[in-house]
Amino acid sequence: MKYVLMAIAFFAVCIAVGVLAVRLVYRNRPMTRKAVVLRSVLCTLILAVCGMFMYFEVYYHAGADAAQYLEDSNTVTVSRTQNGYLFDGPGEGSAVIFYPGAKVEETAYAPLLYRLAASGEDCFLVKMPFRFAIFGSNAATDLIRSYEYGDWYIAGHSMGGVCASLYAAKHPEEIKGIILLASYPGQKLAAGTRLLSLYGSEDGCLSRTEYEKSRPDWPDDSAEQVIAGGNHAYFGDYGEQDGDGQAAITDEDQQTQTAAAILTWLGK
Repeated sequence: MKYVLMAIAFFAVCIAVGVLAVRLVYRNRPMTRKAVVLRSVLCTLILAVCGMFMYFEVYYHAGADAAQYLEDSNTVTVSRTQNGYLFDGPGEGSAVIFYPGAKVEETAYAPLLYRLAASGEDCFLVKMPFRFAIFGSNAATDLIRSYEYGDWYIAGHSMGGVCASLYAAKHPEEIKGIILLASYPGQKLAAGTRLLSLYGSEDGCLSRTEYEKSRPDWPDDSAEQVIAGGNHAYFGDYGEQDGDGQAAITDEDQQTQTAAAILTWLGK
């Protein structure tokens, strides 16, 4: 909802500025009403495109340490897929598809997914268009069609979790369970879907109001865990996030605890 309101406000400003700009530039030139409208629309579109480009190019970059988790080791092989990365460890039979949070570089989640893969759960990290999962919410389909696993789970952080839940709700026959990190379901999940919800006690970005309102959409088989001292950003490695709370643990600690909770939930 926050991003919808922001988009509406943004386009309203573009329209107002576009109309004003045309009136100022052509104030001393006679024009028909149709010419004024067409030039105002053109000016608005130019402003909107430039503004959107600037907005999408300001994002949270992965920390320097994240790069080491994109390298192969004795236990995990990291390879590129058609829309991201595969962390292939010793596990077989199931895999997790991960949707990143909004405006976060996808490789910021490499440390967490590497930990999961090393302990027996293969993971797919999705690179989203413009770093917004809403533009690639069906990305899981290509992966499910391209790789053979007995069970598929989908996960996501923040907005990525909301989009992952929308996919799970529409594909209950393919998705066995969903893992939400500082997030909540965007619509009601099927009764047979499993759900694990994790968030930090110091999270300053997660809307607790929306979180609590989403509970009727949770399936019966749902589990919830609060990471003491954790915040919103530390599920990934991208530094501090605007509006977030001050974590009492390190990002490494939070990712380690998160991986352990997910692995326990998966029965690994």
